[in-house]
Amino acid sequence: MHQLQAPGRAGRAMAEWAKQLAGIKGVVLDISGVLYDGGGEGGGVPIPGSIDAVGKIKASGLKLRFCTNETQATRGKFVAKLQRLGFNILVNEVTAPAPAACRILKERNLRPHLLVHDDLVPEFDQLDKANPNCVVIGDAADNFSYKNLNEAFRVLIGLENPILISLGRGRYYKETDGLKLDVGVYMKALEYACDVQAEVVGKPAKMFFQSALAEMQVEPQQAIMIGDDIVNDVGGAQQCGMRALQVRTGKYRPCDEQHPEVKADGYVNNLAEAVDIIVKQLHK
Repeated sequence: MHQLQAPGRAGRAMAEWAKQLAGIKGVVLDISGVLYDGGGEGGGVPIPGSIDAVGKIKASGLKLRFCTNETQATRGKFVAKLQRLGFNILVNEVTAPAPAACRILKERNLRPHLLVHDDLVPEFDQLDKANPNCVVIGDAADNFSYKNLNEAFRVLIGLENPILISLGRGRYYKETDGLKLDVGVYMKALEYACDVQAEVVGKPAKMFFQSALAEMQVEPQQAIMIGDDIVNDVGGAQQCGMRALQVRTGKYRPCDEQHPEVKADGYVNNLAEAVDIIVKQLHK
């Protein structure tokens, strides 16, 4: 077991945070930077203690939902990778941007021009993509070439009512070989060039968190979000009425704890420590 006490001010802050756990019925987990760091030959490396932590949440009776902005693979392939890494996770436990975007595109009869990772394209197979009337942008990685960005720009600028749908708006994320630019950087470029505001599907959009809560059938005040991104995970969840905890893994940086706009309900070293605190409070 991890030590739940910490000396001095940090220990008092943690004690205060733990007192707020009364009534918690559901846990929402970010994946990248919380469960594992992506990259490398095996597709990623589990963060120490995270595999057991997921098991503890499931054994505790708490409802659990995984909420990710992952858009470099279909949800099925992404979950299969996590299972190979040792995680007890199912496809229907994961809220991800691409399936949500597909529902929106169908409802609004939108035909997307895709600027996404090659491995995500199958998520959009059932949609008409001829004569596009919107652009969908995701974490396209090496597909973010000048040629591809310019093609997306030309589609948008040529529309009478340009619609840009972004699968998240993250600035960067962490893989095993370091930090990587995320979709939000390229989203901002297209917004600026076309004088349009993107519709974000994924964290920190309130609708995305509400979808995860609906799947768990819990109210916002009964749920806690655990993530490594102070703005998209913590800030997004808090705007939805949830409590939120930041882990000091993944993209976390010490300056996050002095963020000018977002203050997490608590900070812990990793998911394992967070889960130990939550489960301990459940049994009080």
